[in-house]
Amino acid sequence: MDRSLYFLQSFRLPRVWRPSSPTRRLLHLAPPFLLDDYIPRYHLISSVEAARKRAEAYAHLRNCNLCPRLCGVNRFENTGVCLIGADVKVNVIAPHFGEEPCIQGHNGSGSVFFSGCNLRCVFCQNYDIAHQRKGFDLTPEQLAEWYLKLQEVGKVHNINLITPEHVVPQVALSILHARDLGLKLPIIYNTSSFDSLDSLSLLDGLVDIYLPDFKVWKSATSRRLLKADNYAEAAMESIKAMYSQVGDLCFTADGLAKAGVLVRHLVMPGKEDEGREIVRWLAENVSKDLFMHIMEQYHPDAHVGKPKRTTKAHLEVKESGGKPASGEVQEKIRYEEINRPVSQAEMDSVKHAAQKAGLWRFNEVAEHGGFNI
Repeated sequence: MDRSLYFLQSFRLPRVWRPSSPTRRLLHLAPPFLLDDYIPRYHLISSVEAARKRAEAYAHLRNCNLCPRLCGVNRFENTGVCLIGADVKVNVIAPHFGEEPCIQGHNGSGSVFFSGCNLRCVFCQNYDIAHQRKGFDLTPEQLAEWYLKLQEVGKVHNINLITPEHVVPQVALSILHARDLGLKLPIIYNTSSFDSLDSLSLLDGLVDIYLPDFKVWKSATSRRLLKADNYAEAAMESIKAMYSQVGDLCFTADGLAKAGVLVRHLVMPGKEDEGREIVRWLAENVSKDLFMHIMEQYHPDAHVGKPKRTTKAHLEVKESGGKPASGEVQEKIRYEEINRPVSQAEMDSVKHAAQKAGLWRFNEVAEHGGFNI
């Protein structure tokens, strides 16, 4: 036998260890989740349907009931809980590289950070934008022109509308105008899930990817931390409606998401039991093929960890002997139960619950250390 052939036959490559996982975890880019090409949904609606949506958008602005707050105000004259009128207030418009790899790609996601919000999360990671309404005002038509700048100058992969629940009519009008201007990118609706069926009906046919964040499960938690009574009920109803419109997350061969639902859940300290309930509900009531991002980047922000408001009398409390009370006695912090990072055990608890429930498509770190696309 030829010596070189003998050498090749006897040579064995070392086995590479990989973490045990279901085989189907490797099938993100296989049918039925693989698309040959993609045309944004807003290019498929008729001119008659577009005109109907424009009329609905203006009607909703005159009697705003597009989120579960149901303020009913005329946005051309007043504002409701969100404190935003008929125009939108935007804080940042730019390519963004802080999203999931399948969303940001190599060129970034064309993110539009809207100011204002219909929730009042005490831990808000974008507090200065959502609660303090910092930014500049734009009409829907001006907003549409910014989409084109992101497409033509930024070369982004999509238009990512971040916290848009309170400006759905303006968003609908901007997408329709941008279509006429030549927009060709998928639209992402990046939401806290505190939406209504009416708002999602207006968006049907305009949005390609829904990116809802299902935050908490218990009513007591939503009242204390989100300042909303019926959050979980609204989130469940909304996510089911989103899924009925666009289905499971699908990709083109370059690894970029083009259509479907990607659900986020930010694991919070001491709330892993609620996370387990959320992922179980998603698996049982939406789809076991749902693409999930179980997030660990929680950190105390906004009102969390701040000193509690105290009266003058409280600040003058004396210890025995007439000495002023120490700072620890005088002052306690707000929302102390979530004033810490989330632990690895809490993260693992939610991830294991998701896997046990049958979910298998997760946003995971690339093994090669680069972009996961």
